[in-house]
Amino acid sequence: MTAVDPMAPIPAQVQQLDRENQDTFTLHVAAPGATLPSFQPGQFDMLYLYGVGELPISVSGDPEARFSLTYTVRSVGKATNKLVTSSIGDWIGVRGPYGAGWPMDKARGNDVLLIAGGIGLAPLRPALYHMFRYRPEFGRIILAYGARSPGDMIYRGELAQWKKEPRTQVLSTVDYGGLRWRGNVGVVTTLLTRVKLDPPHTIALICGPEIMMRFAAMELATRGIPRERIYVSMERNMKCAVGHCGHCQFGPYFVCRDGPVFPYAQIEPWINRHEI
Repeated sequence: MTAVDPMAPIPAQVQQLDRENQDTFTLHVAAPGATLPSFQPGQFDMLYLYGVGELPISVSGDPEARFSLTYTVRSVGKATNKLVTSSIGDWIGVRGPYGAGWPMDKARGNDVLLIAGGIGLAPLRPALYHMFRYRPEFGRIILAYGARSPGDMIYRGELAQWKKEPRTQVLSTVDYGGLRWRGNVGVVTTLLTRVKLDPPHTIALICGPEIMMRFAAMELATRGIPRERIYVSMERNMKCAVGHCGHCQFGPYFVCRDGPVFPYAQIEPWINRHEI
């Protein structure tokens, strides 16, 4: 479901604000007296801050939550700072959802490998919620998560809970752990050496910094996972979200309309070029 006018936001109210780390927050919004649009894992909304501007944010909550939407936002500029410093009861505009999501239908009956870097775990969380809700329909679930430091990790409570799920492997690493860190240190692709893969029956979902996604996809391809079974979520400067303005053009594609989720085989010629 989308608004009749794809450019018209629905007024929504901030109901809850959770701090994930020093600069990242998770917002829960609802629309009193109205129904917020449903979404597919991997899709994004445009959030409008009255008097400030509009920005694309992936939906990071439960796809089957019917009365609220959840967004995890890192403060990196004026609009995002305004969003994460919202007060309970503040109003924002929501329009969407937009774009192509994760291929959950194709993932059914397969092992699913999720690779996340930093806040890239947020767009993958709805896919995890979906798979855990319909657990018998999926094979092994493997999550490899990397962050800059232990303090930069998000969803730490859920990461611990996901480890307890049946047929689920959760691995994490940091670039720098400090003296008290006893976990893995290194880039997220180093975790793949600890993962046993069944390449013909594995779907890979990758989200994070572009350089990480590029090297992760290349590593998985060398491990035998077909390129058409590797999916990446691209991030570009999206303004209109409907493919009109051209800000998010990526080679011959528009990220807002043709993505943000792409099969790696589709965009491999472009993701491996500099300054695209």
